[in-house]
Amino acid sequence: MRFFEDIEIGARREFGSFTFTADDIKRFAAQFDPQRFHLDEEEGRKSLFGGLAASGWHVAAVCMKLLVADGKRLSAEAAARGERVAVWGPSPGFRELRWIRPVLAGDTVSFSNQVETKRTSEKRPEWGILQARNTGINQRGEAVFSFLATAFVPRRGGISGDRPGQHG
Repeated sequence: MRFFEDIEIGARREFGSFTFTADDIKRFAAQFDPQRFHLDEEEGRKSLFGGLAASGWHVAAVCMKLLVADGKRLSAEAAARGERVAVWGPSPGFRELRWIRPVLAGDTVSFSNQVETKRTSEKRPEWGILQARNTGINQRGEAVFSFLATAFVPRRGGISGDRPGQHG
């Protein structure tokens, strides 16, 4: 992962795709969001969605899984090149979560983010605060999911997150 100073506003990152199968949708819904249109094809067809729909929380969980996996991959590649790896901090939250279109069984969603703002933390000057818009686009090019994420990012030379070979 990169340091705060190395990140440009407008930078875009594609971090993976996922195909939502009927079995995946039902399994997630049974455990975390047991609404009828997430559990049964016929109920999904009769709903406003028009088919078996993935829970929005399922879409968000997949986005997070792919984002973290891509971050680990990028960190490992940087460490293998002998570069210092920035270990990012936690997220103080997110805003503007939107489930724009239903994600139906068989849909493939590609996820990306784009940096919108960045600033140095007033209380912790060794950290920067980054905001990035995370989006999911289906196989038809339609936006299905979006949220504005905030993350603490270490500044180069700061005491936090400036460890050779660390992944994060």
